[in-house]
Amino acid sequence: MAENKMFCFQCQETAGCKGCTVSGVCGKKPEVAAMQDLLIYVTKGLSAVTTALRNEGKAISKEINHLVTMNLFITITNANFDRKAIIAAVKITLKAKEEQLERLDSKEGLTEAALWNGDEAEFDKKAQNVGVLATKNEDIRSLRELITYGLKGLAAYSKHANALIQDNEDVDAFIQKALTKIQDDSLSADDLVALTLETGKFGVEGMALLDKANSETYGNPEITTVEIGVRKNPGILISGHDLRDLEMLLEQTKDKGVDVYTHSEMLPGHYYPAFKKYPHLAGNYGNAWWKQKDEFESFNGPILMTTNCIVPPKDSYKDRLWTTGSAGYPGCRHIEGEYGQEKDFSAIIEQAKKCPPPTEIEKGTITGGFAHEQVFALAEPIVNAVKSGDIRKFVVMGGCDGRHKNRDYYTEFAKALPKDVVILTAGCAKYRYNKLNLGDVQGIPRVLDAGQCNDSYSLALIALKLKEIFELEDINDLPLAFNIAWYEQKAVIVLLALLYLGVKNIHLGPTLPAFLSPNVTKVLVENFGINGITTVDEDLKNLIG
Repeated sequence: MAENKMFCFQCQETAGCKGCTVSGVCGKKPEVAAMQDLLIYVTKGLSAVTTALRNEGKAISKEINHLVTMNLFITITNANFDRKAIIAAVKITLKAKEEQLERLDSKEGLTEAALWNGDEAEFDKKAQNVGVLATKNEDIRSLRELITYGLKGLAAYSKHANALIQDNEDVDAFIQKALTKIQDDSLSADDLVALTLETGKFGVEGMALLDKANSETYGNPEITTVEIGVRKNPGILISGHDLRDLEMLLEQTKDKGVDVYTHSEMLPGHYYPAFKKYPHLAGNYGNAWWKQKDEFESFNGPILMTTNCIVPPKDSYKDRLWTTGSAGYPGCRHIEGEYGQEKDFSAIIEQAKKCPPPTEIEKGTITGGFAHEQVFALAEPIVNAVKSGDIRKFVVMGGCDGRHKNRDYYTEFAKALPKDVVILTAGCAKYRYNKLNLGDVQGIPRVLDAGQCNDSYSLALIALKLKEIFELEDINDLPLAFNIAWYEQKAVIVLLALLYLGVKNIHLGPTLPAFLSPNVTKVLVENFGINGITTVDEDLKNLIG
């Protein structure tokens, strides 16, 4: 294997806020980063072929659409660290691309990626020439990567909808068209800015698809109090984002003497009516993803990672860490199962039976379930509280959590908010403040948790509904501020979706993305009012007044 050099700056924790060049802060090694770069490259090649086929009026199968989105999902931060699994995905993609090439009437104008078909012996050498730095112009590179990371987030949300047998051909076609366009050296920065906003448009459509899939399958989330202590049975801890995996696990653990606990972004599973029929859905264990090394060890039982948010495991619990779907880690067992298939969780259940119950790390409850339909049901008291002045403002504090010490800012910001300000949140950023006793306003909790990061769609719908109720022309005239934390690519598509919806003056932190060049940052600041965070006091003045 050739020596691999890496360059990756797709997440907030990238080294020095510039880029990981020796090894990923996330734990990703150069040889894994190289195969992820190659997987993105061959996926661009496949997308160029499918886009050409669509231009010839030919249909693309769901299997090909799902392959593209799965490949993008595999390369999201903290999802898959397994080089062998990624190499297998590269080979599958090359084979699929060659099959699709045979369907084309004309190969004229196809990109280099569409025509390349190297074997495994060439993979490492090729990967060194197709990564992020292959685009020399800093501004073009910045915009291409901004679009790519948005597409990765959109692909993740599409995959969750696919797992519930929901598809949107327009979204899939756009993902593939956009992956094709960013290979075109004739596109200007202005062209790519327009494509960035179009990515936000389809981000809204992708989140709407997933929202529909979740609510039609499991019901609309409702206000729910969730236990954070433990019971006496052995347990399985399920993490990540895939609700279909949670459903299958709960069905297969019925009457087995094994409890199921949610972790991090799986917490909102408790809010759906369909999951309340399972008495062995015991509660939520732990906090945001980055604390898992301690919390997975003390859980004692097996852990199922359904998507991203893996931290390289300690040897002490590595044999209890299982992966499925887009997730993977070398040395951890992987549970297979494709679109529409029933996965077999019997092996992880048998392991759980032999483990001691979880060690309790906290007691109490947390409350959530404030997705759009639940908030709409509370519209009258909320509007009355705004009109009476009891609620002065809402602040959206959704997004991601992370390890950096400067993320304490979000806890301090939440604590410092005036008592007449209500937090709207979604994603694991909420773990910075969802266990604080922030009280309520006229019975309305001051932290309204809509759910997972993809449930930021709920926050957008709530904002649009308030705009309608207050008969405003512009969403930016609402008593609404945005102070969003980001970490990885699903937060990028949420940001692009908000920009497409016309939201301005978003504060983004704890740092601005390293992949934004100074000129691209200037465009975002001048056109959309994007700002970084400063101090709690200064940002309170700017955002709340």
